[in-house]
Amino acid sequence: MANLVYKRVSTDQQSTARQNLVLDEAGIEDPVVFEEDPGTSSRLHPLQRPKFRELLTYSRPGDTVHISEMFRLVRGTGHILDVLDVLHCDQVALRIHDGAFSAMDLTARHPRTGELLSTVKFMVQTLAAAGELQRDLQRELTYDGLRAAEAKGSKGGRRPAVATDKTDTVRTAYLEGRSIAALARDHGVSRGAIRTAVADLMPDHNGIAQEGTRALELPVTLDMPGKVAHFLRTADLEPAERAALGEGVTVRRGQGYTLRITAVPAVHRQLLARCQPLDGGQGVPAVPAQRKARREYENRVTGLGNPA
Repeated sequence: MANLVYKRVSTDQQSTARQNLVLDEAGIEDPVVFEEDPGTSSRLHPLQRPKFRELLTYSRPGDTVHISEMFRLVRGTGHILDVLDVLHCDQVALRIHDGAFSAMDLTARHPRTGELLSTVKFMVQTLAAAGELQRDLQRELTYDGLRAAEAKGSKGGRRPAVATDKTDTVRTAYLEGRSIAALARDHGVSRGAIRTAVADLMPDHNGIAQEGTRALELPVTLDMPGKVAHFLRTADLEPAERAALGEGVTVRRGQGYTLRITAVPAVHRQLLARCQPLDGGQGVPAVPAQRKARREYENRVTGLGNPA
């Protein structure tokens, strides 16, 4: 049984020094460490983060995940409950070594129903809400500080990655056919910075379909069965598919759940194709409950109609 240690910081200016101190004091034996790249955002669902997904793939029943404090892993209530569900299915324990959650057994389940104990769920939701309140208050205070500084003539926020005196050069080069990737290399900035500088020059800025192109599809909300969502969270997805899954809203239904996903029909069709293995085939037997869940999702996606 392995001890799996997970670490993460929110910006590349931060370090894991405090996490290291807490985890070292815990005396974890033979730790296997999974550390996210610096700056991995807390907005990204834990099940989408590369190193946490690698940790889940590496884990085996009976292993224990160790983190210094809960908010190194999750952002809000939905994230916590999603992670606990996955760890429970994989028979992996969770140990938190500091903060409000450190004295709780978050894996405690009812012996007959298998659901989280009501007291555990209540404490998780209450403490997560308190954490979200703290972050909201910090954002409000930051905003008030920026307003006060602006009133005195100071401008807050990050400086644009493309210097003001270079913006016209970048825009002219883009109009002359220079690619975004090439401009990013030329000026030593990210592609996102170049896109920001030329945003109003890009073809889809006004949202008008050019002649001979397909009209833009509008997002549609569908409920994805929990068994399908659980399978897709460990699948190799495209960024748009991963983003749609991560932004889904969990709706609890008895012992299970559905994931309410809002995405354009094309993304729903791609997600449906990704979960094809749940139907079995190629020597892999299908699990009836998983096959039924996939068929339910297929019926909902098929109801969207075929692309024009």
